[in-house]
Amino acid sequence: MTYKKPISIIPINEAARLQKLYDYQVLDTHSEDTFDKIALLASQIFNTPNAFVTFVDADRVYFKANISNFTTNEVPREDSLCSLAILDEKTTIFNDTHDYPDLMESPLVNGEGGIRFYAGAPLKSPEGYSMGTVCVIDSVPREATEQQMEMLRTLSDIVINKLESRLRYKNVIKSQNDLMGIALHEIKNPLASISLANDILKIDPSKGIKMTDMIKRCVVTIQAKLADLLKLSEDEEKEQKLSIEEADLKEMLDRLVTNFELLANKKNQIIELTIEDSLPTITIDKMKISDVLHNLLSNAIKYSYSNTTIKIIAKKIDDFVEIEFKDQGQGLNDEDAEKLFKKFAKLSSVPTGKESSNGLGLSICKSLVELHNGEIFATSPGKELGTSFFISLPIVYRHHNETDEVYS
Repeated sequence: MTYKKPISIIPINEAARLQKLYDYQVLDTHSEDTFDKIALLASQIFNTPNAFVTFVDADRVYFKANISNFTTNEVPREDSLCSLAILDEKTTIFNDTHDYPDLMESPLVNGEGGIRFYAGAPLKSPEGYSMGTVCVIDSVPREATEQQMEMLRTLSDIVINKLESRLRYKNVIKSQNDLMGIALHEIKNPLASISLANDILKIDPSKGIKMTDMIKRCVVTIQAKLADLLKLSEDEEKEQKLSIEEADLKEMLDRLVTNFELLANKKNQIIELTIEDSLPTITIDKMKISDVLHNLLSNAIKYSYSNTTIKIIAKKIDDFVEIEFKDQGQGLNDEDAEKLFKKFAKLSSVPTGKESSNGLGLSICKSLVELHNGEIFATSPGKELGTSFFISLPIVYRHHNETDEVYS
């Protein structure tokens, strides 16, 4: 059996992979029962004395869970077999490392009592980045069954589910903090106007009627802003819970076009809907995905010029359904592309019919699509050359937290 060590142990997506790892905020944290139990289970499944939950950092491999006699919780990246395991889409197994000359370069392998047996399942984020492994090692050669390897893969899924669950919770807290910031920003100017009006009244009571009207308008503005923020807060809370059911996308898209035809007609715009004949039913939260579709078509109409065509194209690609909203509008420049889907981002495009925009729609769409384990992105040839927004949704939805309950 031959094994050729890769020239580089750095994945091609290293920068994005590391950013996702840092988002999890798991490096250099204290030991936790959940991860320790997962490592212990791995050890029991393979009957090995050593098992780990590892994360591959820029220049080291960190042990989040360490079931072994090792007194350290990290090793150099270049020496660790986990650095090789994250390069493979599948589980990595070396029944006897001494059969592979390339592996003997590592001091963790060629030293006294070094690694002879290694099996590691990569920790794959929803984006497809390999964060680290759930792995087992022994100082003697071993054989592993396919059932054992499958169980190791299941344990790696549990780790990622746990991390994703925590990340979503942190994002909810961040969203609430963002809302507080919005509230302070939105009511600052009206409050300043009220204070100014009060000062003017003290100096010149004859302006009472005018200043009273200004105060009333400011109070109404503050009330409206706070009501909007309260609704937004409630919406963001609801976004975290999905009501999954089978849905006919053709029916949803037909209804969407019907609902927007009048609005498009006002700007002499045409909506063309193309649906692949073999488009399957999918499992989604119909209300939330309807909100996404509504927002994307609304934006296409809002930012497109009069007398243009908006195309909606739905088709099946592997295990996903992709829906494209293609407009002939103002397009995106490089700066727009970087800011897209971020909260309150101000883009170069402006509504062509003086419609309003709060900068939150695409950010919320991104959250909703990602809750479905899907993807949303946009492409544009450049300014004034139109834009295509895509959403890709799995045909069968699988909840990240399906197995979390066991190890919560």
